[in-house]
Amino acid sequence: MSQHSEKDLDVTSCSRGLWLVKIPKYMREKWADCAGCDVGKLKITKVPGKLPTVTFTSGDSILKDSKIAREHKFILHSVKEMTLGVFSQTVPGGNPDSVVPETEKLYMEGQVIQKFECQPVVDNYYINQKRAAVKKAAQPHRKAEFIDRPVHVYRPISHHKHNVDIEQKKKAEGKKARDDKDKVMEMLYAAFEKHQYYNIKDLQKITRQPIIYLKEILKEMCDYNVKNPHKNMWELKPEYRHYKSDEKAVEDPGSD
Repeated sequence: MSQHSEKDLDVTSCSRGLWLVKIPKYMREKWADCAGCDVGKLKITKVPGKLPTVTFTSGDSILKDSKIAREHKFILHSVKEMTLGVFSQTVPGGNPDSVVPETEKLYMEGQVIQKFECQPVVDNYYINQKRAAVKKAAQPHRKAEFIDRPVHVYRPISHHKHNVDIEQKKKAEGKKARDDKDKVMEMLYAAFEKHQYYNIKDLQKITRQPIIYLKEILKEMCDYNVKNPHKNMWELKPEYRHYKSDEKAVEDPGSD
């Protein structure tokens, strides 16, 4: 809450006595849904020499389609050692039809003179409501039923883990980033030093590059064999070959 000076606080109703009542959560929710309706009746019974008894009976608008207790009792708590006040606040712009511009104000609505706790009365109505709620909660959400005619429904499509893994792999390969061209060529040179011929699938596994990008580089530095015995395989072009020779130099025994 923002800071306010004394002149912003309206204390006209400061001497009014108020009750502070703690109500169950289900009552608060039902009262919020039935705003503007009669939520019930409060009954105060005074007996000479005893403290007054306070009971609350919920109205028909609250009990309709509801599982809350019909009767509630108010348990009194002492407020002798406490000073409690109730305040309200008006915010500018709350009434768009107002001719006079509104200003933010604070009001003291009164002082708390009684503090109560609202509790349900355990009677036959309350017990039956609780029993019905427990029975409903114990019912299964699904149950088998006999049918006298075939039901035409769409057959579910199996989506096994194996198919999911394949789809994820395809997506990953489709989104695979291209490495630098020189780096890919170095990997290809290293591969062709081990073997002279490769098919496209093996080269893709080695370089881990998109198939279209890999073919562009292969067409530049390799020849594609269309005849046996190395049909459908790639080998380096003659100008890119630098295989190590297995021949050894032998000195001419007739030389000096």
